[in-house]
Amino acid sequence: MSTFWSVWVIVLTLTNLGLVTWVLFANRKVAVDDQADPENKTTGHVYDGIEEYDNPLPKWWFLLFVATLFFTAAYLAVYPGLGNFKGLSGWTSVGQLESQQAKAQEKFDETFGKYVEMPIEQIADNREALKMGARIFANNCAVCHGADGGGNYGFPNLTDGDWLYGGTPEKILETLHNGRQGLMPPQGPVIGEEGVKNTAEYVLALNGLEHNAEMAAEGQKVFGTVCMACHGADGKGNQALGAPNLTDNVWLYGGSREQIQHTIRGGRKNEMPAQKGKLREDKIRLVAAYVYSLSRQEDVEQ
Repeated sequence: MSTFWSVWVIVLTLTNLGLVTWVLFANRKVAVDDQADPENKTTGHVYDGIEEYDNPLPKWWFLLFVATLFFTAAYLAVYPGLGNFKGLSGWTSVGQLESQQAKAQEKFDETFGKYVEMPIEQIADNREALKMGARIFANNCAVCHGADGGGNYGFPNLTDGDWLYGGTPEKILETLHNGRQGLMPPQGPVIGEEGVKNTAEYVLALNGLEHNAEMAAEGQKVFGTVCMACHGADGKGNQALGAPNLTDNVWLYGGSREQIQHTIRGGRKNEMPAQKGKLREDKIRLVAAYVYSLSRQEDVEQ
C-alpha cells in the first residue's frame, strides 16, 4: 500500500472513531420539553401510537462503549497495520507479508530447490519427483496435451517417442523454456489443386497406406521440389526446423487423405508457449523430467 492510501485509511479511521465518540456522548441525554410527570418523560417521538421514553443507556452499557473506544485507540497505536507505518509494537502488515513470503520461499526451496542442479535423467528416476512433475503437468500442460500426455488434435503426443524438435532432456528443456513456433506454409497457391492431391497421395505412400500409384509418382516430383527442403529427401523430417517425419504414420492433424490434403493446401500454424517466467526453474525441470519419463515408458514396453 502506498503512503497516500495509508494516510487516507488512517484519516478515515480516526474520523469515524471521533464521530462514533461524539454520537455516543451527544445522545447521553436527550433534551425534552418539560412535562407534568418527571418520572415518565418522553422524547416526543410517537410512532403507531407508541411513545419513546427519555431513558438513557444503563451506566454499565455506556461504560462498555467507552471501554471499546479506549481499546480501539490503544490497538491502533500498537498495531496500526497500515502499509509501512509502525505502531508501538514495531509490527507492520508489509513486514508480516515479507516474513510469510520468506517462509514460503524457504519451504519451496526445501521441496523444489534441490532439483535445479539435478540432471533430468536423475530426476526422472526419482518417484517422488515424478509425482510432483505430474501435478505441475496436470495444472499447466494437460489442457493441450491431455491428462495422460497422449496429445490432442494439433497438440503432440508426448508418450510415443516421436518428437518434432527432439526428445533429449536438453531439447525438452529448451522447448519448455522458450516455447515453439510451428509453421507449415500453405502450398495450395504454389502447386495448385492437382499438385495438392498428388502430393497427398505420395505422403500416403510414404506411410504404406492405400494410395493412387500414378498420382503418388507425380506427387513425388512435387515433393522433391517444394517439400524436401523441410521434410528431407526421404520425408523423415528435420528436428532442427520442427518439420515432422512423414513416414512413421504419426499425425498431428490427422492422416486421412482429406486431412493431408487440407494441411498441404492451407498450411498449419501452432504455438507452444514459453514457460520460462511463468514457472520457476525447478518446476520446469520437474515437468521436463516427467515428460522425458513418459516417452521412456514406451521404450521400456517395447
